[in-house]
Amino acid sequence: MEADIFVLMAGAVSIAFVHTLLGPDHYLPFVALAKARAWSLRKTGIVTTVCGLGHAVGSIALGFVGVYFGGEISRLMAIEGMRGDWAAWGLIAFGLIYFAWGMRRAHKSKTHTHDHAHADGEIHSHSHTHFGAHAHPHVADDGSVDLKSMAAMTPWALFIIFVLGPCEPLIPLMMFPGAEGAFMGVVMVIGAFTFTTIATMLGVVFIGYKGLEFVSLKPLARYTHAIAGATVSLCGVAITFGL
Repeated sequence: MEADIFVLMAGAVSIAFVHTLLGPDHYLPFVALAKARAWSLRKTGIVTTVCGLGHAVGSIALGFVGVYFGGEISRLMAIEGMRGDWAAWGLIAFGLIYFAWGMRRAHKSKTHTHDHAHADGEIHSHSHTHFGAHAHPHVADDGSVDLKSMAAMTPWALFIIFVLGPCEPLIPLMMFPGAEGAFMGVVMVIGAFTFTTIATMLGVVFIGYKGLEFVSLKPLARYTHAIAGATVSLCGVAITFGL
């Protein structure tokens, strides 16, 4: 059985790596939002790690239910598929909301000019935006969400979506040693899969984060939040429609 466990662990590492690499939803949202929100590399890594753990926890819990209560793999995988749909639509919804907020912010941050006439007849103008000193850390009177409120919500929204998101290949890998009563084997497979998933997420996010440092987005600076929202939403679309 020990030899089988090591084979399963090797399989878990390979599958987790490929599964993560082929799923842009595992890293693109973090890269896009880190750029838009000007997160430090440390904060980006923490958010990515916590979301990666949340991503695995739901499937681990479901897998243990199957292992110890005799659940059928087909039924468990159906539940995983349903969770996957929820997560995909969650990404779409969050991305669209963030995109709309980003577009509104881009519009308000557009520099415009006002002319002022003095009593002596002198006329002068000044340029400004509706952000900076005009921004307040609460919900505005028109019901829109401001910069600080959205900043606080973003990591939590991502975490909730990733908790819903399934690690589909993990459950079958757990079921085999579980069926043999090898509890430590289940733990070792989970550890190998989870570690590889998070390490791959962090690696790709790091490459994307550093890569964007060499890309000048100055002409699109006002639209970075909208672009981030569109990126997150498109990840959800890709999952939903198998693109």
